[in-house]
Amino acid sequence: MFPHRARRHGDRPSRARPLGHAAIASLVLLGATASGAVYVSARAHDAGELVSSSASSRTTTTKEATVEPVTAPTSAEPTPVSGDALLAEAMGSVPVETGARLSVAVLDTESGLSAVYGDAAFDTASIVKADILATLLLQAQDAGRELTAQEKTYASAMIRDSDNASAGALWKAIGRAQGLAAANARLGLDGTEGGDGMLWGLTQTTAADQLALLRQVFGDADDSELDAGSRSYVQGLMGDIAAGQDWGVSAAGPTGFALKNGWLPRTATGLWDINSVGRVVVDGRAYLVAVLSDGNSTKAGGISMVEAAAKAAVSALAGAGS
Repeated sequence: MFPHRARRHGDRPSRARPLGHAAIASLVLLGATASGAVYVSARAHDAGELVSSSASSRTTTTKEATVEPVTAPTSAEPTPVSGDALLAEAMGSVPVETGARLSVAVLDTESGLSAVYGDAAFDTASIVKADILATLLLQAQDAGRELTAQEKTYASAMIRDSDNASAGALWKAIGRAQGLAAANARLGLDGTEGGDGMLWGLTQTTAADQLALLRQVFGDADDSELDAGSRSYVQGLMGDIAAGQDWGVSAAGPTGFALKNGWLPRTATGLWDINSVGRVVVDGRAYLVAVLSDGNSTKAGGISMVEAAAKAAVSALAGAGS
């Protein structure tokens, strides 16, 4: 037998362990491969089992060490960037008054990085007008026709000037909430529900759904249900918003934007729904941004919050996607 002494807890191991230690690990040294060093793992032998150092040494029967070659990693894998985490951190710097709610979705069209903050549903107010127009255009495509002169007049006033009478006329033309739902099922808006009757402004939507709509209009044409003519038409109107209505996500990219805003004071509470959706261009890079909010005590205060959120969202992804 080989002599050994018991180790106390915390003793540092000696450089040469006696072969008679309670459990002895067998180590098989493998040569380097073309791809680098090779790691080996060996199963410890039970106490009392010894491994001979040469063929001529003692003939004690031993268990064969289990060896599992593992190629050493050549480099560390990059940590994936979490867009949602970046956006959530950015939203922490946005002042939100007590009782107000905020939700944001953003996409860097170049890198493909996207993020969503909050999943609650909000009143659309007038941002639903972009959805109404997309539905009208999709229905026209299905029918193999162009928009009529009257429809174009309504569409221009509805988007550029946010004219409510024009929106009401086109809401009826598309089949109201039922027609909107049918189109949205194809456009990828699965969390949007049209308002009752003629209450199109009380359509419920999410920031993620609004980002999906923006991708249909401004994103990759190959992934859109809208044809090139329809996409260009919506882009043109959203890029020509009337003076005084061009606030919102444009704060993130004031020199190149296309948008649709919505603002609605709720009769029961007197609080404001303030929403803005669109595309902005910053340093030659395009971002799609949707900011939804409610519970704002004033219209001006809600606009200020929405603009701060849009700028923070774009800044968060700009740093990650560069």
